[in-house]
Amino acid sequence: MKSLAMRYAAEYAAREDRLQDQGDGRSSIHYPALFLFVGEKTAPAIGPVLDSCRRKWDNAGGVMAMHAVPEGWKAEQSAVPQKESSSGGFASVSPASGISARSGASAPVLSDWPSDHLRTLILPRPTGRDPRTVRRDLFREFQGEQRYLAEMNTALRRMTGCIADYGRLYSSFDVIHLSIITRVDDPLNVLLPEITLLTRAVLGQSFKSVQTDLFALISERDQAESFGLSSSAGMAFLRELEGMQSPDYEFTAPLLVTEDGLSIPVSHGPSPLFDLVYVLSDKNERGKSPAGGMDDNYEIISHISLLKNVMRPSGGIDQEQVSYNNMAFKSGIRGSTGRQGYASAGFSGVKRPNRQIALAVLYHTFRRIREEMSGESRLSPRERLELLGLSPDSLRERARRLLPDKEGILEMTGLMSLGRPSYHELKRLSLREAEDLLFGGGGEAYFRSNFASPAAKRLEAADPLREWTPLLAAQDGASPEITFFQLAEWTADRDDAGSVLHGLRQHMAGLRAAIALSREELELLYGDSVDRLPFSRVPLMDKRTVRNFIHYLFAEGYGAKYELLLLESELALCARLEAGLESLHSASVKRVKAMERLEEELKAAALDSIGRAGSDIGRNIMEYYRVVTDEVLGEIKARRGPGALLGERYMGSLPGLLDRGIEALLERLIEVCGREILTAEPFALSFEEELLRRANVAAAYDNREVLSKEELFRRLYRTLEEEAAINVRLFEYTQEHRHEEKYFFGDSGSEFLRYALSADETTRIYRLGFVHERRRSGVEKLNLMGGFHLEDLLYYRNGRIYYETYLKNGYELHGVDEESLPALR
Repeated sequence: MKSLAMRYAAEYAAREDRLQDQGDGRSSIHYPALFLFVGEKTAPAIGPVLDSCRRKWDNAGGVMAMHAVPEGWKAEQSAVPQKESSSGGFASVSPASGISARSGASAPVLSDWPSDHLRTLILPRPTGRDPRTVRRDLFREFQGEQRYLAEMNTALRRMTGCIADYGRLYSSFDVIHLSIITRVDDPLNVLLPEITLLTRAVLGQSFKSVQTDLFALISERDQAESFGLSSSAGMAFLRELEGMQSPDYEFTAPLLVTEDGLSIPVSHGPSPLFDLVYVLSDKNERGKSPAGGMDDNYEIISHISLLKNVMRPSGGIDQEQVSYNNMAFKSGIRGSTGRQGYASAGFSGVKRPNRQIALAVLYHTFRRIREEMSGESRLSPRERLELLGLSPDSLRERARRLLPDKEGILEMTGLMSLGRPSYHELKRLSLREAEDLLFGGGGEAYFRSNFASPAAKRLEAADPLREWTPLLAAQDGASPEITFFQLAEWTADRDDAGSVLHGLRQHMAGLRAAIALSREELELLYGDSVDRLPFSRVPLMDKRTVRNFIHYLFAEGYGAKYELLLLESELALCARLEAGLESLHSASVKRVKAMERLEEELKAAALDSIGRAGSDIGRNIMEYYRVVTDEVLGEIKARRGPGALLGERYMGSLPGLLDRGIEALLERLIEVCGREILTAEPFALSFEEELLRRANVAAAYDNREVLSKEELFRRLYRTLEEEAAINVRLFEYTQEHRHEEKYFFGDSGSEFLRYALSADETTRIYRLGFVHERRRSGVEKLNLMGGFHLEDLLYYRNGRIYYETYLKNGYELHGVDEESLPALR
């Protein structure tokens, strides 16, 4: 049940996110953008980064990506399916991983991302190598095998041509933004200088400028088994990165390779290799691991790329106050010593909590159905008995239908007597003795064969549960409607007038008393002498008198037996009905308990999900959507009549669904909610309006203090700030020179964003701006922080111990000579 409910909530959230995103105005990037993912461990980042761009950038159709992977790398090794190509190490792939978990959507497959927008660069294979020398061996193999460079040149040139095909999407083709993403512990990043410089050189032949940023990802939660070696490899890369970012870094290598195999040197420096380096970890500066793990970092990458490359809106906005300035940020994170610092970021976003809303609506819809079904019946005890065919008149009439017509007793007068006794012989006998003398057991046999046996067969065929089945399934417009909740109550074994079982048993007690009395009267009748019986005697006509006696015997004697059989048949019928009611009670109680269990499960799922949404975002979801759901269901009832929810258009036969299993009922409920409830107008409000209405819904019901709009915005502002904690753990919370800038992504005309831009205006010590996007779906915040150095990282401090130990034990962790690298700090 829980998995069904969770899948429904996720599907609704994903659908709503898509609809809301479609309703939002998306930003456009000014210059072309290329993402270069280096190493196998970056494969999970490709789908989320590209999908985030696609969802948020209007001209994302021209965004390109490349993945530098080992030779022979297979699609099943990651979330990115790969297709083989015969073009010499040049293959196209299609990402299949999902968007950020923070967005609340399920993981879509980027099957519609053009295959030529994502290509591979083939590098030497690290698997199967000695872990003591894997980074060194990769470096040496790459240097010794020119085919890797040749294939990379071909792949990069083809990618450049593909980028040029989409030049019309951009305002300018002078600059290209190159974002390189790698995991610090991936061995293939030992080749990062060569990959970066070659990519820049090829792109530089088509663009006047190549702005290159590096995103170094640190996974501190994936080191449970090989933490020593992994930390050492990560430290080796950070030490190399420190050299790459030094002001006097120089690098020259024959990286350009022509189709004829001729090599051309490419030079860099002296200057840092990357414009900016962002270090992003799956642990934030408070030492906490975000629930989404690396997912936030993937959103950060796409948002930083947009921030630095966004198309500026024309007019109406003071750009000096709100825009990002890359030179100002670089200057801000440069310490007093002039040493360039590193940057990191934190990301948070607030949307309408669609998962929680879906679960709350599911619960409240089911609660309403259960309340309608379990409502007290307007039928009196007598009407309940009549409805189920259990009233005394109904039972008597049904018992009469079990027996053949009483008139058939008169046919017994045609029975052949055993002899021809005279009346004189009969009058001294009792009625029983006289019958025995006349017919022996023939009369009893005839009565049994023609009355008792047919009645028993008809009784045997009676099936109360089948007869009551139509009462259990409410039809459109059916009145009065009987539910298994009411049946469970009516058929309960208790001594009060509301129980039909009690009423039936009272009637059965009356039948038993009547049967006992009838048997006594029949015994008296058969024990009386013939001479005293009131039948017509004809003097001097003995045969006529005997015939009159025989008529009396069958009319009165067997007439009394018929009435006794009628009472006994009615009692037997009542016994079957009693068993049917007990069975009906058991089945009804079972269904009631299944409904109650499902209701408890749905409520628990909704509350659990709301609890994870945060206090302000999850505020009053249950209360508000109870009101909204009841209003929508009320409109359905007004439009389609009472009991419409249980009609075939909606839930249909709940007993039938429950008999198929509670999952069948939940699936039908999910279908009804998705089709009839969640598509209603109250669910189409903008993020701000929905949040404000929900924040104050309880005020009118339990006199809580109304939450003002300003207070709500203040709490939302604080939540966004707290959840956008910087995704890197530093040894000291405040390093030598901490420079911060914070940016909102949202509609600058919205009330909340106007509030956010003015909050703390006189006291803030950081730059605050925004990227204007016309949107109703929510707001996002990107916090930038820079000025720290690699030795400030807690990862660096911890990893240095392992790094130095592994070096002392003969591990060769670098491709270049260790002496050429910066000293450890």
